[in-house]
Amino acid sequence: MPVAPSPENAVNAPRLKVCIQTEPFDPGQALHALRCNQSGEPDPSIGAVASFIGLVREFNEGDGVKTLELEHYPGMTEKVIEGILDQALARWPLHAVHVVHRVGPLAPTDLIVWVGAASAHREAALQACAFVMDFLKTNAPFWKKEHKADGKARWVSDRASDYLAADRWKA
Repeated sequence: MPVAPSPENAVNAPRLKVCIQTEPFDPGQALHALRCNQSGEPDPSIGAVASFIGLVREFNEGDGVKTLELEHYPGMTEKVIEGILDQALARWPLHAVHVVHRVGPLAPTDLIVWVGAASAHREAALQACAFVMDFLKTNAPFWKKEHKADGKARWVSDRASDYLAADRWKA
């Protein structure tokens, strides 16, 4: 029979959060949420935060991009990303790790993804942030369709470089 965590362990348990949304997000608010404990106060045990922001580019593969449309599989996408975050929590001593990812139509310069990791020390936060981003690119079920400047559209293919980046963590 599972044992409920004690209140003391619940307060100290690493926090993970996944938000998949169509609305724009504020990286400052995401950072604040990452740094705060369950009572909403900054966690004094956090000594380092690393984050990554991905933006929509105006070009890809030599073509202009007017809009990027992201589709996902609701429910499955969150579950896959939670699994990636669980792997990061198992590898590094993290206090929190969060992902905010947009879906729907996006324009160049729009924020598309924010990944944040918090730890007592910088190395864990930096590595966990890179790890999560590498596996988001290769494992998360998102599909991207570019609407080009010439009016044509195309699905974005996987990149070998993304898989090579993820391979570095398979030691």
